[in-house]
Amino acid sequence: MLYYLYDWLAESNIPGIGMFQYISFRSGAAVILALFITTAFGKKMIRILQKKQIGEEVRDLGLEGQVQKKGTPTMGGLIILFAIIVPTLLFARLDNIYILLMLITTAFLGLIGFIDDYIKVFLKNKKGLAGKFKILGQVFLGLFVAATLFLSDDVMVRENVQNPSGSDLREIVVDPETGQQKMMFVTEDVKSTKTTIPFVKKNEFDYAWLVAWAGDAASWLKWAVYALAIILIITAVSNAVNLTDGLDGLATGTSAISGATLGVLAYVSGNVIYSDYLNIMYIPHVGELTIFVAAFIGATVGFLWYNSFPAQVFMGDTGSLALGGILAVFSVIIRKEILIPLLGGIFLIENLSVVIQVMWFKYTKRKFGAGRRVFLMSPIHHHYQKKGMHEAKIVARFWIVGIILAVLTVVTLKIR
Repeated sequence: MLYYLYDWLAESNIPGIGMFQYISFRSGAAVILALFITTAFGKKMIRILQKKQIGEEVRDLGLEGQVQKKGTPTMGGLIILFAIIVPTLLFARLDNIYILLMLITTAFLGLIGFIDDYIKVFLKNKKGLAGKFKILGQVFLGLFVAATLFLSDDVMVRENVQNPSGSDLREIVVDPETGQQKMMFVTEDVKSTKTTIPFVKKNEFDYAWLVAWAGDAASWLKWAVYALAIILIITAVSNAVNLTDGLDGLATGTSAISGATLGVLAYVSGNVIYSDYLNIMYIPHVGELTIFVAAFIGATVGFLWYNSFPAQVFMGDTGSLALGGILAVFSVIIRKEILIPLLGGIFLIENLSVVIQVMWFKYTKRKFGAGRRVFLMSPIHHHYQKKGMHEAKIVARFWIVGIILAVLTVVTLKIR
């Protein structure tokens, strides 16, 4: 919104007004405003939640410190959503299709999470919104994202034009200032189902390869496969972050780390100079997402002020479903979704621990008549609690692992 104020005042002599044209300045402003919103208004929101008696209902699972959490205000994810949306509306370009997609994702999954929390807190139904409705909402969002990426003329990827022989076409370009001649690749902006894969020389994978056998039908079938992949990613990551939200600050901190990494990837992918230097896919206009992710980082880090151990507020499904969906859709937009298992390794392990526990319990119950467990309790962070590790230490160590995975994810840009 303020970007358009710059457009209006561009020819004025107001000192500093030109700063609003730079993504770096608007990103910095977004992260500061998001931090301010969460820290300044977080306390007021907590008091409102306490006044409304919106407290967490805790089942006694025999975990240390669990009973003390009873009554802690929940639905604090509203603070995070507000701190993401407001700075984005103020500092990002609202004619950017990627910004619009991220705002819709944030609001839509935040609404689903809010309904789930509302049913739990106000209707006193501990089960909350039925799982099938959550999945249905995530599937719908996946279809919407896929349709937008397919139909919007603003969604393009820049690729090298190839000769009939299959080699990249080059042309001689004369520098107008120096008169020097340079050999450069000929490029064009095209619709593409390509994405990035790590640790290989030509680090691009085209979903079209999966349906190459379909002949003429492959031209539309590849988009169906792409849509299925997007749905799977959104559903898996959103639910994984929801499962991770079981200890004070765990989901919030790991989401902030993942968000910061995706922000770096978005910035270099949307900058023609850096993408050329790193030899990665250039995606026009995607650099604007740096402002959104800056607000995301500010909101999650600011929320930690109240959510770190001992937590004064929980985000609830209002926050956790939205955070997971944001990370998923963001990674899809910047064509880095295949890096999510590495970057979001914490979320993956949390999710797998539940799947392994449930499957093994059912298998052993059928075979031996009594279910057996792989972990003392799942998700895996509760396993370490059962082993006597303090909650704060578990969270800190998971953050450290998350940082290591984030560094490895960035390193994949060069290691091939």
